[in-house]
Amino acid sequence: MASASTNDIEFRSVTKNYGAVTAVTDINLNVPKGAFLALLGPSGCGKTTCLRMMGGFEQPSEGAVLIDGREMNGVPAYRRPVNMVFQHYALFPHFNVEQNVAYGLRQMRPRIAAAEINRRAAEALEMVRLGGFAKRRIHEMSGGQQQRVALARAIVNRPSVLLLDEPLAALDKKLRSAMQIELQTLQRELGITFVLVTHDQEEALSMADLVCVMSAGRIRQLGTPQEVYDRPADLFVADFVGKTNRIGATMEAGGTRLRLGDGSALAANARPGLATGDVIVAIRPEAIRLTRAAVGSASFAGTVTHRIFLGSSAEYAVTVPGLGDFLVTADRRGMNESDLVEPGEAIFLGFDPDMAHVFPAQVSSAQVFSASNA
Repeated sequence: MASASTNDIEFRSVTKNYGAVTAVTDINLNVPKGAFLALLGPSGCGKTTCLRMMGGFEQPSEGAVLIDGREMNGVPAYRRPVNMVFQHYALFPHFNVEQNVAYGLRQMRPRIAAAEINRRAAEALEMVRLGGFAKRRIHEMSGGQQQRVALARAIVNRPSVLLLDEPLAALDKKLRSAMQIELQTLQRELGITFVLVTHDQEEALSMADLVCVMSAGRIRQLGTPQEVYDRPADLFVADFVGKTNRIGATMEAGGTRLRLGDGSALAANARPGLATGDVIVAIRPEAIRLTRAAVGSASFAGTVTHRIFLGSSAEYAVTVPGLGDFLVTADRRGMNESDLVEPGEAIFLGFDPDMAHVFPAQVSSAQVFSASNA
């Protein structure tokens, strides 16, 4: 009998080895019922291996995988309450849309009545807004429509968990943005747990309500998109999720002052484990002010080397003597004075220490420290 659980998926000290290669190491993960989780990380980080262990396509070498409170070790994929949407959809080209969607239902035992199969297939197609396409051949469908056929086929069996293996990777940018919205809407309508594998940080942040950042087979941070972006757990997360600027510095005075490379100093608050020594200050491009005149004592003179026009905003590459190169994002709607800054122009950069994060220069720990009380 299944035990009561508030989580749809649990990993308990899961390790997966492929011979001498360890793909994931000691993973502990709880995915609440009804969550939309994104497994995010670079190629080879272990995210797809985790997804395949959820789906039953791989078995853990150590530890246990549970779905809805039941241990799944050794349970084959077709006996798990999950379905997967693959990156290349894996649709049957010799079937029409309705036949593709109904395929799984026709394989179920005991058999389902033909009328019920037709009803559920039609219902699934309506959910993905393909109600009038049941008799179309797969080759007659666009990429986005094929993706929705794959989704309908996955949800028609009413799984507890839907696994998505980079399902938007083959779509163009405009269609991908539209499908991101559709997937979010579908997940809310169905109320089931979605687990998405992606290496696209924008995709993860915009779609999921939980983001699990992975690197080298380990979880670096698990949190809401806002937590992961605004309060990165370590320097890897700060670098991988979004864009960030690094400033070399030294923590002085028992952790109360940051001495930057140009000799200037910023106030900081002492935190346990980071009292003195070399550190890295990480700050997002949009948290940096770009002005033509110095504002306050923490202004750094620099020169614009490049400008990238992005419509509602612009990105500037700026060189500051003694500190290095910076990427600055300026919102044209709120910062008109920086709207027409040209390459070669002298400017000033400034930032609020509350918006910066400070990490040990050499770090294996996942602890993060803020340069202020914020």
